[in-house]
Amino acid sequence: MKKIVLILTSFIMIMGLTACGRQVNTAESSEASGTATPEAEIAQSPSYQTANPDNVITVNSTEHVSVVPDIAEVVYSVRTKDSTASGCQQQNSEDVGQVIELLKSLGIAESSIQTSDYYMNPVYNYNSGSAVLTGYEAITTLTVSDLPIDELDDILAQSVSGGINTVQSITYQASKYDESYQDALKKAVASAYEKAQVLAAASGAAVGRVISIREISGYSDARYTDYARSNQINSLSSAKEEALADTAGMMPGEVDVEAGIIVEYQLVY
Repeated sequence: MKKIVLILTSFIMIMGLTACGRQVNTAESSEASGTATPEAEIAQSPSYQTANPDNVITVNSTEHVSVVPDIAEVVYSVRTKDSTASGCQQQNSEDVGQVIELLKSLGIAESSIQTSDYYMNPVYNYNSGSAVLTGYEAITTLTVSDLPIDELDDILAQSVSGGINTVQSITYQASKYDESYQDALKKAVASAYEKAQVLAAASGAAVGRVISIREISGYSDARYTDYARSNQINSLSSAKEEALADTAGMMPGEVDVEAGIIVEYQLVY
């Protein structure tokens, strides 16, 4: 009986040593083959190496770049009235066609002229105490883009003389706006780093790697809308010959391009 117990005990010990040997060999073979064990993978994972939240500094930065506008976008309205709906629509279509031909004769590309809105409404007379239909009014809105700034005065004056009833808006733009915005972003990144250095030095640390960077500035196609100029032209529409002379002295000024970012840096102690 004792011999049987000894034999079983020896067998169990041999099996245990064999299993341990297999585990050691597996770990060694993993290291030799370059395959990391689960424990090693955790230690080497990005989340394991991420800086402690207490060692992170966050800064905001906003920078500006000024650029001189070289193109403009003008929104026109062509207004037509007639006693009948069909007659009003037909007359408005003809008036719009004449205006488009005029704009094209001024060197404006057809691709730069867009019909951006159209509507027709009934017109009522309320003098008798009740609504009396007197006719219809149709309005077509044309958006004309990429107009050279140095030709804008002549284009506006010719447009008013050629049948444009209203200049809704004049927007100054810069053809190199995107390049200026990228310059502003670069300045914002440099400014953010300078701020981080000051704050880190004050806390007895140094600025480490960038953890995250986020753009917070908005991007708008409308750079600067000159309502004063469009209002002045509309007020002079009854004296069309004077429109050019009285608006030629108005300058578009500069467009302010703004870029804002939020940057997180690792603090190194």
